[in-house]
Amino acid sequence: MESTTYDEFESPRSPTAVFWLIGLCVAVYFVQATLVGEMNMASALGYATGDIAARKFWTIGSYMFVHGGLMHLALNMWTLWLFGPRVERAWGASTFTWYYLWCGLGGWAFHYMLQQEGGILIGASAAILGIAVAYASRWPDDEVFLFGVVPMKVRWLVIFMAAMNIVMAIIDHGDIGGTAYAAHIGGIAAGLIYLYAPNTQSLDRLRRRIAPAPEYGDESPRPIPRSGARPAAREVDDIVAQSKAAVTRTRPAPTPRAAPTAVAEQPSTGLDAVLDKIASSGMSSLTSAEKLLLDEWSKRLRETNGG
Repeated sequence: MESTTYDEFESPRSPTAVFWLIGLCVAVYFVQATLVGEMNMASALGYATGDIAARKFWTIGSYMFVHGGLMHLALNMWTLWLFGPRVERAWGASTFTWYYLWCGLGGWAFHYMLQQEGGILIGASAAILGIAVAYASRWPDDEVFLFGVVPMKVRWLVIFMAAMNIVMAIIDHGDIGGTAYAAHIGGIAAGLIYLYAPNTQSLDRLRRRIAPAPEYGDESPRPIPRSGARPAAREVDDIVAQSKAAVTRTRPAPTPRAAPTAVAEQPSTGLDAVLDKIASSGMSSLTSAEKLLLDEWSKRLRETNGG
């Protein structure tokens, strides 16, 4: 499954954290396979019962970078690549990495509580299942192919994996070695807690709930509203005040001349009367002549202020 579309807050950047996590797991396995050996690497970095008492605290986090074979590594890295990049693009590398580690620690916690005795805990499965939960919570209707054959929506795939791990954890309870089903459940539970518990919502979910603030341009005051609908009283007052201020700024200084035989109404005085009429009675009260005068002055203001 490959996604080619992005949500409103996503950016098509490279999934840096996913690359680093895959690279780190591959590097650890390379050292394990060529220099150290599987048992020695698992003993050094995997979590075993008694590590807390022995003060080997690093194994709580280092276990998720060790794998028990090439197939184990390949399956986990393929699943991380399937779900990880799109989640990282939506959240950012830092939030994604911390969430990944959080789910891995959740896997350790469930293993510690439910599997008091057993083999060494290794593998990134718990953290990666947490990533799958995050993907399903945001893009639940995306389709993947179960076992490469059966088409299934992501939400049902995650539910199926959770149910399977719960059933297998009950069946294998008390067995030594094998798959760490309790850790898998812990990774899923940690993801759900992070995504849905109060006061633990990610920045991404909080950001999606906030409507973007409207943007206002740098346009000059306009005597005519943008829409044809009648403006509210306060909006009319603002329009009138802004228009009068603009007229005052653009009105030329009077020059002395002979008084005309007939006293004609000055255009600016007529505009003031029209604006006062809009403020008191609204746009619908204007006559055709008054509307023409308003249009003429609107054009003058735009030409003067716009250059």
